[in-house]
Amino acid sequence: MLLRIFTEPQQGASYDDLLAVARKTEENGFDAFFRSDHYLVMGDGDGLPGPSDSWITLAGLARETQRIKLGTLVSSATFRNPGVLAISVAQVDQMSGGRAELGLGAGWYEAEHKAYGLDFPDTPGRFDLLTEQLELITGLWDTPVGEKYEFQGEHYRITDSPALPKPVQQPHPPIIIGGAGKKRTPALAAKYAAEFNAGFRTVEETATLFKRVRAACDEAGRDPKTLALSTAHTVIVGKDDAEVKRRAAAIGREPHPEKDIAGTPAQVVDRLGQYAAVGSDRQYVQIMDLHDLDHLDLIAAEVLPQVS
Repeated sequence: MLLRIFTEPQQGASYDDLLAVARKTEENGFDAFFRSDHYLVMGDGDGLPGPSDSWITLAGLARETQRIKLGTLVSSATFRNPGVLAISVAQVDQMSGGRAELGLGAGWYEAEHKAYGLDFPDTPGRFDLLTEQLELITGLWDTPVGEKYEFQGEHYRITDSPALPKPVQQPHPPIIIGGAGKKRTPALAAKYAAEFNAGFRTVEETATLFKRVRAACDEAGRDPKTLALSTAHTVIVGKDDAEVKRRAAAIGREPHPEKDIAGTPAQVVDRLGQYAAVGSDRQYVQIMDLHDLDHLDLIAAEVLPQVS
């Protein structure tokens, strides 16, 4: 199982905070650094110094790291014009030497849309946007150099596009799709995704979501084995129970016994093994306290070698 560090900068983080975590991620041998794509703090807290744009952040990190993958879990289809997003991701892929990954979803947090003047359609409308964006973005990336790309959808129209720039990765950067939708989400993942993510679910819920997306692959004529399956959870690791409690208190939460992964290294390895048993081959390790770099050191030293 690959371990990927996953951050939530909207809760309060500067670029320098994220850079420190990304460097520690690379130093400690984790596979990737991912960040959420949100513009408003959730729950208690002031969110200072304020939100940062995910793709601007990843562009900076692309030049300050050498090995780790860089991506979003996930960018919202309501945030950006898809033609512009295709350019941004392709450029980050170039700047990183081919390490960008695009997690893309329909969006869900209405308050941040109101806070920054972003349109927030109803759920079917957001999925319509997502569906067109997936076709449009991959279409731009996959158009051969020297040819033009055209797209006529209900929400977007592209005419006579040179479809530039091109990403380094071929055919294009991996796309990650996740969620618990019963029909549209699995179908979109089967058609467009390199990876399907079942985030913040119990083992039983995760198994159901994985079974659903495998069935969608079969229906689409795709080998399910070509689709990576991943999970994401808040992870709290301590050398002993006291350290686990201290780290949980530092982020103001009591770990959920089934939806979070918390405990000593041995306990965490056991929990990760349960998700691996239902098909997860990569785990997004959500780290909420971005100043506790010792936490990453502990996970790297006592968890990573036992699961990788």
